[in-house]
Amino acid sequence: MLKEERFAKILETLSKDGRVHFDALAILLEVSEDTIRRDIEALHNNGLLSKVRGGAIPVIKNPLSFVDRAAYVTGKKEVIALKAQQFIEDGQTIFMDGGTTNCSIAAKLPIKSKLTIITNNTSLIPVLENHKNIKLILLGGLYNTQTHTTEGAKACNEISTYIADSYFLGTCAIDSTFGVTATFPGDADVKTAMHKFAKKTLALAVEEKLNTSETFRICSMDEVAVLITELPSTDSKLNSYRNSGIKIV
Repeated sequence: MLKEERFAKILETLSKDGRVHFDALAILLEVSEDTIRRDIEALHNNGLLSKVRGGAIPVIKNPLSFVDRAAYVTGKKEVIALKAQQFIEDGQTIFMDGGTTNCSIAAKLPIKSKLTIITNNTSLIPVLENHKNIKLILLGGLYNTQTHTTEGAKACNEISTYIADSYFLGTCAIDSTFGVTATFPGDADVKTAMHKFAKKTLALAVEEKLNTSETFRICSMDEVAVLITELPSTDSKLNSYRNSGIKIV
């Protein structure tokens, strides 16, 4: 049986039974449990199911997907902000650029969060002013009054002196072929530098930004670890981003 056929059978069984188990699937599909584990991992990373101990459950039942909570949230960026919280842990150093979704993420951080956040986004200052355990580092450079961000050579040079655990990349445009791109060169330079000096890049994109491109390239899709949108991870609009090593949330 081909891998794609196994995937289809696993998803069919999951839809029918509401839960699947490694051992039962191995018997059903006549393959080893190790093969089933790898299949489940691939489907999990593509947002088509949620891996749990011993097997998998549908995405909608996974508390980490924030689907139930997000259903009561108005605004696409608010949904993305809720989904992003699962990737933030105390002790991390995080890059946040001038994307407005980053303000929504910051606003939902627990008041006792212990983080170092490095940003060019001055709008984060009032959002985080009561978070006493968050060290907020504002990058220098040329201040852009329209975007409320700093940019230019000084900002990029300062970025290069840090290594971040994660970079939450606010996208202007994202495409499965052309990758992540930006509208303005100053913004693109900052985003490119943050991506370069982060261990992991998480792209934030509302539906309207999907399958679009702008002039200035940031990175290819295979350099993005996680794609976070307001859509259910099973939505067909995300199909072109599957099977590329990206975790879709």
